[in-house]
Amino acid sequence: DFVRRNPNPTHPRLAFASFLGDIREHQASHDQMEKAREFDPKNPAPWNDLANYYGHFGPVKKSFEYYAKAIELNPREPVYYQNFATTVFLFRKDVREFYQIEEQQVFDKALELYGEAIKLDPDNFELAADVARTYYGIKPTRTVEALAAWEYTLKVATNQIERESVHVNLARIKLNAGRFDEARQHLNAVTNELHTVVKDRLIRNLIEKERKAKATNPPSATDNK
Repeated sequence: DFVRRNPNPTHPRLAFASFLGDIREHQASHDQMEKAREFDPKNPAPWNDLANYYGHFGPVKKSFEYYAKAIELNPREPVYYQNFATTVFLFRKDVREFYQIEEQQVFDKALELYGEAIKLDPDNFELAADVARTYYGIKPTRTVEALAAWEYTLKVATNQIERESVHVNLARIKLNAGRFDEARQHLNAVTNELHTVVKDRLIRNLIEKERKAKATNPPSATDNK
């Protein structure tokens, strides 16, 4: 599931809708959410949950309107911004058509929404990691911004496993940026066996990229003096 339900589904119809969704009675779940929205249109929770539904089952463009309404009704709930950002990033073609913007502007919109979520929930590691991972899908690569996002994620990590997972990502980005020594330092910080496979793969890539870089740019005679 790429989006999150309302964190506090106080309305009984929303709780029932959640149950129906869990047992894959999706249309019935939608109907309960819609009834909750009609009963209390100023409650942002049904708008968010319906937006989640439209993001999964369509029409996707309707989810944009519903997330925006949830945020309008409660601009202090980070989950609404996070859900909206994720949906914007995943459905870029629909976003371009709906808002009449270019792809780079779509990326900017997603990151802006993620930024609002982080302002409201600055110590949330999973949220910070979600934001940082977004940069893998942005082309051309925004290396400086991606590194800043992962550095922030490292700062809010709560345990060694989380910290090592961030070091893996920092190593990957710096490896691709040709910053080999820094990439190696991050990999040296990874010791948990959970990361062994990806660490070994990155080390092989690092060795290969260093070899190619040296072959392309051999040391000059003056370098050896």
